[in-house]
Order: sequence, then structure tokens, then C-alpha cells
Amino acid sequence: MASDGARKQFWKRSGAKVPGSIQHVYGAQHPPFDPLLHGTLIKPSSKPPTTPVKLKKVSTFQEFESNTSDAWDLGDDDDELLAIAAENLNTEVVMETAHKVIQNHSKLQEQHKFQEEHLQEEKQEEFAQLTPVACGDNRLVKSVSEGHTSSSLDNASENSAMQRSQSLPQTCIPPLASGMADCSTSVTPALTEREASRLDKFKQLLAGPNTDLDELRKLSWSGIPKRVRPIAWKLLSGYLPANVDRRESTLQRKRKEYFAFVEQYYDSRNDENHQDTYRQIHIDIPRMSPEVLRLQPKVTEIFERILFIWAIRHPASGYVQGINDLVTPFFVVFVCEYIEEEEVENFDVSSLPEEVLQNIEADSYWCMSKLLDGIQDNYTFAQPGIQRKVKMLEELVSRIDEQVHRHLDQHEVKYLQFAFRWMNNLLMREVPLRCTIRLWDTYQSEPEGFSHFHLYVCAAFLVRWRKEILEEKDFQELLIFLQNLPTVHWGNEDISVLLAEAYRLKFAFADAPNHYKK
Repeated sequence: MASDGARKQFWKRSGAKVPGSIQHVYGAQHPPFDPLLHGTLIKPSSKPPTTPVKLKKVSTFQEFESNTSDAWDLGDDDDELLAIAAENLNTEVVMETAHKVIQNHSKLQEQHKFQEEHLQEEKQEEFAQLTPVACGDNRLVKSVSEGHTSSSLDNASENSAMQRSQSLPQTCIPPLASGMADCSTSVTPALTEREASRLDKFKQLLAGPNTDLDELRKLSWSGIPKRVRPIAWKLLSGYLPANVDRRESTLQRKRKEYFAFVEQYYDSRNDENHQDTYRQIHIDIPRMSPEVLRLQPKVTEIFERILFIWAIRHPASGYVQGINDLVTPFFVVFVCEYIEEEEVENFDVSSLPEEVLQNIEADSYWCMSKLLDGIQDNYTFAQPGIQRKVKMLEELVSRIDEQVHRHLDQHEVKYLQFAFRWMNNLLMREVPLRCTIRLWDTYQSEPEGFSHFHLYVCAAFLVRWRKEILEEKDFQELLIFLQNLPTVHWGNEDISVLLAEAYRLKFAFADAPNHYKK
């Protein structure tokens, strides 16, 4: 009896959690437990038992259950969780709720963007009032010593105009070692918090004695900030070494080597063996974009030298139409290393010192050469690389969007008729230059970006216009549309979406080449 009394007192304790309590067991004599149908078993205190004859038994069991629990049941409301799990969710309600969440998020983003733009305008006005005189020549990047001097004089204006980028390091790094303009003397719009954070990560990575190229590729895949893009491109292309101490000597050696080629070969441009090559280069350069930049005589002269020297030094392919476009992104990015203009296309390149122009020319030549080394079969006789990639594009599109592929086939539109230019010019004729530069950030971060990943970008680019393609019911209209796609207003956001879809396609097909074919 004493043991029975002790046991009774033990089970009636309500303050402590006792492990190993007895749980409901349902066998053949009992139906499966349903919290909606057996609510009286879960919440005994809410309702009286439905059967008066079994009142005492149910009450005793409920009392026992309420006074015992498992050690792992730390306050969880089991009945509510089970009831929620047993409910059937309405798909329409879920989709409607998700749609509302997305709409609210978009509205909040627009509000934040408007506030940031308004704040940016105020900061620019305040900065303009506090700095009536620009720091020297506002087009050229200052030297290191000038940067230190101006940063101390303009400390007050800097604090007011660059509040949102105070987390960035304010030390000045020489352009040859870092490729970054002095941020304390830069007259550029205030960065958003995300942009400032990304720029800070790039600067910290590039400031070390040895740059981790794998980490640089990871950061660069989503886009490179304009301030550090010149040095990042030189590192990613393999033009500069990862070791900081070796970079300046490498630049001097490579630039000297390039101009030795110019001195050796450029005078032969009018010889009988080379005059056809030079004439074709001279004809193609005015066809390049952007128009304002290509019409500058100094730019034309630089491009002619770069392309002619490359053609002479690569006799297996020589000069082929399309190679001329590949110089432009490198040239524009490397010009940004020495100027503060937002729109490089409208900048008068001839205003730069001759030494700076020579550096830009040599750097553009070597980086373009590194790019072409990976896709040279695109430009050899009969251009087999392009032929092969266009065929792969056709097979890939037939798998990812059979309706678009069948529509093109029904109207006798051949992929070679529109995709040849996509491969030959790396989509430079299809999107604005600003989008090409953003695209190349990712290409240089991807293994075989220009030769392999570009295929998936082209596939995503074609499927991007599926609605418009399916609406066209005529061969001529289809071809005109595919050769003049409406991308003039595209920006970085559009390119980011395109790259994300291309990466998805690569993830699905790159390691399974047999999936190309049905």
C-alpha cells in the first residue's frame, strides 16, 4: 500500500517533466488518431465527455495525461500542431498570399529606391556647395601624393557627401598596383549599402600581398564594381600575376614588348602581303559601336594598331570580321581607370596624356589576346568553332523549349542565320555596351566562360523572346526580329536574370552532353 501511495503521488506531480510517459497506442480495436475527430482526447478540459456512462473513466485518463509528459515535450502544443498538420492547404490561397507578398516586397523596394535617389540628390547638391572648385583636373585620376593632399583639404566635404561609404578603406593605392582610383577624390554618386559592401569586399581582397583568384572569381560572377573593374579584369584574364609585388614590373615588361611589336610590324601594313588585312581592318572599325567613340581619330588609330599586330602574330587565323568588336570592352574599361566620367562613350580620349593612351592600348591588346586564345577556332578557316556551337545551340533549344524550336523550323528559319553573329561577336551587337561589360564580368569568372558558358547564355537569350517569336508567323518577320532584338533599354538587372537562367541550363546540361540530343 505504501508503494501504491508513493506511485500515486509520483504520477500526480504537475510541476516537473517526467520522461517515459505512456502515449496513446492504437491498434486494430481503435481507429487511427485524428485530432479533428478526437478533439476530446487532446483537450479534455474544453468539453464534457459525450458518453455519460464513461465519464469517470475518461476523466481519470485525462487527469493522468495532463499530469505526465515526456522530457522532450518542452511546452509544445501538440494538439494544435497535429490539427494544423491534418488540415489540407488550399493551393489558390497559398498562391494568392505569395503573390501579395511579392507585390508588397516590390512596393517596398520601389519606396527604398526612391528614398535613396532623393538622398543621393541631396548629397550631390551639398557636395557641390561645399566644393566650388573641383580637385585639379576632374577627368584624370590623381597621383598618390595629390590624393593625400586633397583628401586632407576636402575632409569636410567628403564626410558630408560620402556618408554611405564610410565603411570603405580611405587609403590610396597606386593605379599600377591596384587599378583603383583614389576614392577620396572621386566625384561619383553615393553608393547603396549593398554596392558599398561589395566594393569593400573587392578592395580588401585586392589589397593583400597575393590575390586569391578563386575568391575573386566568386565575387566577380555577380558583377564587378566600376572602380575595381580594370584591375579585376587584368587579373581574371591572366594578364597580371596574383602577387602584388610583381605586377608593376609585369606591366612595364608587357607594355614594352607590345610596342616592340608595333615598331617591328606596323610599318609593313602597306606591303603587298599585308595590305588586304589592313584594308579590311580599316573598313570594319567604323562599323563598331558605340558610334561616338569609334569616330574619334585617336581611337581609330589605336584600334588599327591592336588588330593589325594581333593578325600578324596569329597567322593561323589572321584578321576575321568580328574580332574588331572584342577590343572595345577592354578599351572602355581600361579608359575608366584614368577618368572620372560616367559615360566613357562621350569622353574625348585624345585629352588623355600620351603615356596613358599607350598603357591603355597595350593592356587592351594583351587582354584581347588572352580572350582569343580560348576561342581561336571561331576565327580559323571556315570558322569551325562557330559552326559547332551553333549546332549545339540548336540541339539545346530543342530540349529546353521544343515549341520555339519547332516554330523556327516550321518557318524555315535556320539557327545559322541569326546565331552566327551571336557567337562571332559574343552578343556584342545584340545588347548595349554597358550590358556587354557586365556580361564579361561573369564570362571571365566562369571556367571557359567565352568558349563554353556563352552557349548557355545564347540559349537563355533566345528563349527569353519566346512570346514574341511565337507571335511572328512569317519567315521574313521572324528573321528581322531575331536580328534586331529590342534590348536598347536593357541594364544590369536584365543581364543578371539572363545569366541566372544560363547557369541553370549549364547545371542541367553541361555534365550530361547526351542530354543535348533527344
